[in-house]
Amino acid sequence: MRIPLKSLAAGVLASMMFAGTAHAGFAGTAHAGFAGTAHAGFAGTAHAGFAGTAHAGFAGTAHAGAEAQAPAYPRVLTNNPVYKTGPLGLKTCEEVPVQADDIEGVRVYLEFLLDCLNESWGAQLKKAGYSFTKPRLQVIPKIGNSACGKFPRGAQAVYCWDKRTMVVLLDKALLAEPYELDLMHVIAHEYGHHVQNMAGILPGYTRLPAASEKVWLGHLRRIELQAECLSGAFIGSVWHSLKRDPFDFKYIVKTAKYSDSASHGKGRNIAHWLQKGYDLEGPHACNTFTAPKSRVS
Repeated sequence: MRIPLKSLAAGVLASMMFAGTAHAGFAGTAHAGFAGTAHAGFAGTAHAGFAGTAHAGFAGTAHAGAEAQAPAYPRVLTNNPVYKTGPLGLKTCEEVPVQADDIEGVRVYLEFLLDCLNESWGAQLKKAGYSFTKPRLQVIPKIGNSACGKFPRGAQAVYCWDKRTMVVLLDKALLAEPYELDLMHVIAHEYGHHVQNMAGILPGYTRLPAASEKVWLGHLRRIELQAECLSGAFIGSVWHSLKRDPFDFKYIVKTAKYSDSASHGKGRNIAHWLQKGYDLEGPHACNTFTAPKSRVS
């Protein structure tokens, strides 16, 4: 299928509302867990990272002046066994074609990809010594209630870690011009959050202290950029089996370069981690928690 040109023109990551479970936050204001990344595929429609996360950070009142120094990250984030598992083993994944205005066809496409993601990441997590549970996939035709609660406006997909569920919005805008590689990118990113969940990274994130919103956003960017890298690792590992033109992935990376988001990073960093995962084809590429601040800004 041809790439929708308006998707490229709108090629940015928009920062999303924080949605999900409220946590006590900055100066006593309730903030929600985050609905996360907004990818610009699908004619510029956003997809969210993960929702429903209660974060322990920035409780209490914000103080003026210098920002508190972020604490050293725990080993579950910096030295996780999943980083030592090498390239992903699965090298083939079957794509099925999708047609405009065919929600059932798009759902089937996502389920085919989910089978590949389960096989690939399930083996990788077991290699790291973790138990593995397949995530649930829900597709919804319009904004409303979902398995992850109220679906956030402007999002295309969310992952709620407490329910181990991905929700993808297959609305009229997406179905008018569905592009397979955008769909793959979205579900692979959300699956990256599931990998983080299974490996203890998301639970570790929720326990991080954050004295201010600035510090908290720094933690959040490392989570989201890692999920982006994990999506690239999966796509790279099965790329040759897809028999696609090399330009197709370059389009996804180029789209990312137009992106800037306080919660998900500068476009150049989003593109960097996506490309790095693709090139190295495994989670060893994706340790954002030891990366310099310049790479997670």
